[in-house]
Amino acid sequence: MPALRSFRADNSGRFTLDGTRSYVVGERSVAVIDPGPALDSHLRVLAEAVGGAREVVVLVTHAHADHAAGAKDLARLTGAAVRGPGSGHDLGDGEAISTDGGDLIAIRTPGHARRHFCFHLPSEGVVFTGDLVLGEGDTTWVGEYPGGVADYLTSLDRLDALDARVLYPGHGDPLFDPADAIARFRNHRLSRIDQVRRALAETGSADLDLLTERVYGPLPREVHDMAASGVEAILDYLAAAG
Repeated sequence: MPALRSFRADNSGRFTLDGTRSYVVGERSVAVIDPGPALDSHLRVLAEAVGGAREVVVLVTHAHADHAAGAKDLARLTGAAVRGPGSGHDLGDGEAISTDGGDLIAIRTPGHARRHFCFHLPSEGVVFTGDLVLGEGDTTWVGEYPGGVADYLTSLDRLDALDARVLYPGHGDPLFDPADAIARFRNHRLSRIDQVRRALAETGSADLDLLTERVYGPLPREVHDMAASGVEAILDYLAAAG
């Protein structure tokens, strides 16, 4: 697809894999999806990539800093408008954003974050998934808010129904078998729900630290806190399900 370009920020880490992927769709009328962290080097590369465009819009899938912190600076460098969660100019579910590479359709997909969007490019059978699914492994963080686990499973179903040819995640390589990738992430989440359900039954306790250690084993503190928030979200899911 000649009107699609990908740029990777130098922010690799435990939760960002090899760095945040920013995508440029179009050539003259352009959308930049997820400008990434506020790294001058990365933002200069993106600004140069869209330097010949007559119209630029910056789209963010969600407001987490590794995806959205650079949005205002990129807008300043390019004169672009910023749209999406946390920008002050949110998107509507099903809203179309025009580029000369095709219309991008905003698909509301909460779960990883309360306000999260994927961007569907129907003309190419492509979906930009943010952190709904990643380019490797079988899991993403789902622990930001009560109700997030149910939202996440519903969002995976919405993504699956788009029948995409390729998924472009916010971290990791493109996924050329979307149905397999979505099933992998769904099965992992369902398996984790079952683990928490069994841990509850075996311990007879809803103590969060105890359940987290039962499900995950010993973890470094920075990982433990995120794992615990995921367990807490599953407890909320189980309570809501009765």
